[in-house]
Amino acid sequence: MFQMEGLLDQWLWKEEYWLPPGVTWKDIEIEGDRYPLPRDLFYTLPLALGFIVLRYIFERVIAMPLSRQLGVRDRVRVRALPVPKLETFYKQNKQQPSQSEVLGLGKHCGLSQRQIETWFRQRRNQDRPSNTKKFCEASWRFVFYLIAFVAALASLIDTPWFWDHRECWQGYPKQPVAEAHYWYYITELGFYWSLLLCVTVDVKRKDFKEQIIHHIATILLIGFSYCANYVRVGTLVILVHDSSDFLLESAKMFNYAGWRKTCDTLFVIFALVFLLTRLVVFPGRIVHSTLVVSLDFFQPFFGYYFFNALLLVLQALHIFWAWLILRMVYKFVFMDERSDEESEPEEEEEAVEEEETSWEQRKGALNSKLASLANNCVLNNLTNQRNMNSRLPKAR
Repeated sequence: MFQMEGLLDQWLWKEEYWLPPGVTWKDIEIEGDRYPLPRDLFYTLPLALGFIVLRYIFERVIAMPLSRQLGVRDRVRVRALPVPKLETFYKQNKQQPSQSEVLGLGKHCGLSQRQIETWFRQRRNQDRPSNTKKFCEASWRFVFYLIAFVAALASLIDTPWFWDHRECWQGYPKQPVAEAHYWYYITELGFYWSLLLCVTVDVKRKDFKEQIIHHIATILLIGFSYCANYVRVGTLVILVHDSSDFLLESAKMFNYAGWRKTCDTLFVIFALVFLLTRLVVFPGRIVHSTLVVSLDFFQPFFGYYFFNALLLVLQALHIFWAWLILRMVYKFVFMDERSDEESEPEEEEEAVEEEETSWEQRKGALNSKLASLANNCVLNNLTNQRNMNSRLPKAR
């Protein structure tokens, strides 16, 4: 145990990694005030587990009844027929087989290529999350982001560094941490840990990989900035992100409920806030402050480069998401198309499935009409033949 602590002190907590040149850990200790301690970050792991339990209760006690009240409806999906060989392949190999694998499975199961493809499409749709699940997830995030944003804004609006970003570096790193900002940091870090732990069971979106990168970069950013006492600028970074996240989650909630006009209005507001905060405020004020203004107060060190590298990773993700948002706005305005940004090929596959189902229904109706017509034709021919036979003697 003592050897482990010695290794951590020797390699992980080396002062030249975390603090400017000439500053030691003892220098940032402020008597009578709270100051950052790396061991505080360990509290975020049990807090993340608490968030997962709280989310489970919230979704079942509040979110699910709310979804029914708002009119959220789940699609009725056609279940795939039980075929053991296909089910084994689906679970052990991969969800979408190649062309050669489809032909091989068809020979083993005695099914045609079209039947195999239809079975896998229906089987994939069975595993897709319902609208109720999506609504519950969005509502949980909406509640957290909204509460976090309002509480953080109330605690930061009277601070000098909220208005003048040079104040983020006055007296650095010997800056006390307010109790509200300490809990803001710990709560946000615990929440992002919970998101990362639940990523395998949450709804998988088109930007799944980007979300993973975002969660990891955010956890590293919050953890490092706390240890290096970048708390002042760190609170501004988190606040900028929370300012638009709750708008996105609210738009998703109304989208799943079918409230199109409300969803469209909230999405437009979200797009404006996102583009303003992520492409203007974040790079123009915060990143500029950490990259340029901070050098007026200390010499660059490892933490300076590491912190700014994480901020630039977030900025790259902002540009990627801004492109997706602008593309959706373009389709919405000029092409009159609405789409849920998190839906995968699900809608396309379900559209194909619905089209095939409706075609089967139409084909069945057409066959029944043709059979009825054929029967009528046969009956008419027999009737006409009997009438002709009855008239033959008179003609003779």
